[in-house]
Parts: sequence; structure tokens; C-alpha cells
Amino acid sequence: MAGALAGKVALVTGAARGIGGAVARKLAGAGCDVIVNYYNSAEPAEALCAGIRALGRRAVAVQASVGVPDSVDELFAVIAKDFDRLDIVVSNAASGVLKPTMEMTLKHWRWCLETNALALNLLAQRAVPLMRNGGRIIAMSSLGAQRALPGYGFVGASKAALEALARALAQELGPRGIRVNVVSAGVVDTDALAHFPNRDALLADFAARTPAGPTLTVDDVAGAVYLLCLPEAAMINGHTLVVDGGFAISG
Repeated sequence: MAGALAGKVALVTGAARGIGGAVARKLAGAGCDVIVNYYNSAEPAEALCAGIRALGRRAVAVQASVGVPDSVDELFAVIAKDFDRLDIVVSNAASGVLKPTMEMTLKHWRWCLETNALALNLLAQRAVPLMRNGGRIIAMSSLGAQRALPGYGFVGASKAALEALARALAQELGPRGIRVNVVSAGVVDTDALAHFPNRDALLADFAARTPAGPTLTVDDVAGAVYLLCLPEAAMINGHTLVVDGGFAISG
């Protein structure tokens, strides 16, 4: 299959549904073979792989918890068995506890930080030996890294840590020709958003204040990831690309 990323191999974590699924489909459509990581959504992950194979690309679904070192080791053992390299890593898997910060515990803190931030470092440590000059590592963040959102304190803090870590990795890996960036998405109506007690208010506020239009889709976010994977993005390194239709500039 021809495409701007033809012949490349991509790992997308948390890829069974939502933004991760859209990213996997976008990269596959551009010519990538894809490792589809999931945690507890085996059936959607396998369905996604079937769709990617229908495009003429290789795809394999691998279960792993990206915040657990031993589980990440198992993920990369599968990758090494089926693929001889990695060109793109998209750290998309995320989790957290949506409660007021004053009600949170050390267990909650560790869960958010390990799943949302530490995972990027675990993935980078294991992926870089498989990557060549021109590799891309992209982490997925959210507006909660910069803005105070109700019930999002620990998750937002973990996303801010993720962005800081990405900058450090960009500095360390830049001389090796590997670019590390972040895509920060605005409010997208995914399955994950259904867990927010103020989901409807978030969607309404986003729709009212976004200059580019009332709706942000998973495909919009996947498109931003794709742009950072292109050869033309070779000098974009250590940055956070905000994809929110202008919501953040609207006061």
C-alpha cells in the first residue's frame, strides 16, 4: 500500500477504541503496520486489527498495562517476535480517578502518575533500541494539564508531568534523530468522556467557545498525530501541539 508512511511500524497504546483507535486507523491508512495495545478491550482491539489487515497492512493486538514495567516488557517481547523495528510510538493509554483532589489518596496518585506519565518513559526506554533515525514518539495529553477542571486534579497533574517528561526525552533523543512531541486534545466525545460527571457541561462549554466549530472528533486528533509523523515535521521536537479548534484562546 502506498502512503506517506509506507513500510513503517507503529505502536499505539490504548488503541482499542476512541482516540487511540482513530490514530491506529490513520497510521494504517498512511501505510503503517500497527501494534494495537489494549488493556481490557480484546474484542474491539481484534476488530481494529482485522480492519487494518483489510487495508493490506500487518496488525497485531497485544494486551499490556503500560504503567507496569513487567507488562511493558511482555508487550515488547511480542513486538520483537513479530517486527524487526519500530518507527512510531504513540503513548495514548490513560486512566485516572475523577474525584475532588481533597478526597484523593496515595494509591490514586500513583495510579494516575504511573499510567499517564511513567508509561511514556517505560515505552521510550524499550522502544528506542528498535528505532532508527527519523523515529517518532508522541504522547497524548489533554487541556487538564494546563487548566483546572473539576474532579480532574490528579489526572491533570499526571498529564502536566507527561508533557514535562516529553520535553526531557526530546532533548535526550534529539541527537539520535528521534523526535518526541505531545498532542493535547480538547473535549472529544469518546467513551472515556462518559465517565465525567459534568460531561454535558464540558461539551456545551466547548461548543460555545470554540471558534473553529462546536465539535472536535477523534479523527481531528488523529490527523495531528499523523502530521507529527511526517518527514516534514523533522524539526518539530519537544513541543505540545494543541488540537482544540481554538478553545484555549477563547478566554
